[in-house]
Parts: sequence; structure tokens; C-alpha cells
Amino acid sequence: MENNSPLRLLKFSYIFCLICVFGCRESPASNAQKNAVVTPVEESAASAASEVTPTGTILFFGDSLTAGLGLDPNLAFPGLLQQRLDSLGYSYQVINAGLSGETTASGKNRLGWVLNQPVDVFVLELGANDGLRGIPLTETRKNLKAMIGQVREKYPDVVIVLAGMQLPPNMGPEYTDEFRKLFPQLAQSEDVLLIPFLLRDVGGIPELNQEDGIHPTAAGHAIVAENVWAVLQKAVQSPSRKAS
Repeated sequence: MENNSPLRLLKFSYIFCLICVFGCRESPASNAQKNAVVTPVEESAASAASEVTPTGTILFFGDSLTAGLGLDPNLAFPGLLQQRLDSLGYSYQVINAGLSGETTASGKNRLGWVLNQPVDVFVLELGANDGLRGIPLTETRKNLKAMIGQVREKYPDVVIVLAGMQLPPNMGPEYTDEFRKLFPQLAQSEDVLLIPFLLRDVGGIPELNQEDGIHPTAAGHAIVAENVWAVLQKAVQSPSRKAS
């Protein structure tokens, strides 16, 4: 976000400040239809899926951004990544455990139930709602660290990916800067993979967000999926297809 123009920052500020307020609202179904795109990945996913037997699980644990609020789940970035994995022959099942309005505190309380299923790769996308509510960063860091520890305790061989987030400048320069630094610092101290900024090239761009100005369109989620895939591909094992 450092290279955006002042106008872009103002737009990003407005959009992000609405996430907590409208996090549980649903956008009209027509948004999903209007913004739906057909890609080569989607076209090949169905045929590829029949050739791949899932042997691992990738769990996405986050808020409305992960849940894909306002869209068909298949058009949210976890669904798009399932299609990508299938088309490339990776034998993983993607589980979308996103919940709109989730904070790190509520996520920590919900995590135990989610971990009842085996997990090989755990993608943690929480913290934005904490920042927008002005929750002390010590609490956010503590909760994220606790969740990472809980996942590792249950599944010692799990690969953890942390999704970085940023706040608009109107939250105050000191808080905003410390929030941005929280994710890379935690990723380093906890030795987990880091997505530097989940909404890179999407946040604050009207045409890539739904009419509510908050949640990405299908086209926006396609970009988010690329941001995630750049890191996720380091966490998955080499693709393997069933013998023809």
C-alpha cells in the first residue's frame, strides 16, 4: 500500500472501515452472477478432479474475506485454489472455515471444533477486524500466537501460513504501522509462512469489490487467490496423479 496515491489510500480507508460494520451482511446474489468469470483453471478443474484422489487437507480459517461473503463459495479464493490444485494434480482437499465478523478472540474460541478434522496445511486469516475495532495489538498478537500453538499441538507436522493484513491510515499512523508489522514479526518468531498482504491489488479498487464496497468480486477473489498461491505452493507437496 505504500506506493498508492493519496486518493487510493482514502478509498482504501473508507472501504476497510466498513468491514466490521457490514461484515455479516450479504450482498445481492446478482453480484456473484455479474462478476463471475470463467477461467481455464475452472474449465479444467472438473476433469482434473476425477484424476486426483485427495490425500491431504488445506484448511482456510478466517473471516468474511475467506468465507467469500456475497459469492458462490466456488468463486471465493479458497474455492478457486481448490480448482487450481485439482487442475495441477495436487491431491489436496480445501476446506473453507471462514466466518464473517470473526476476530482473533472469537477465532481462538472456535478453533478447537474446527481442528476435529485432520489438517496438513493451515492458513490463518484473522486480525483485520481486531485492527478496525482498535483492539490492543498485544491481544491480537497473543491470540494469533495461541492459535498457531494450538494447531501445532494437535498436528505437529502441519504447515502454517499466516495471511498479512494492513489498515487504512485513519486508524492513526502509529497503530497502523505497528499493525502492519505484527504479521511479518509473528511469522518470523513462530516460523510460519507469510502472505505479505492478502488484499494486494484488490483493496480500495472499486471495480474489484462488490456494491457494498467491502468484499471482493469474483474477479477480486481471483487476484487474492494468486496472492495466496504465491505462498501456498511452497507448503504443498509435489503433485501426483492417479495412474491412467
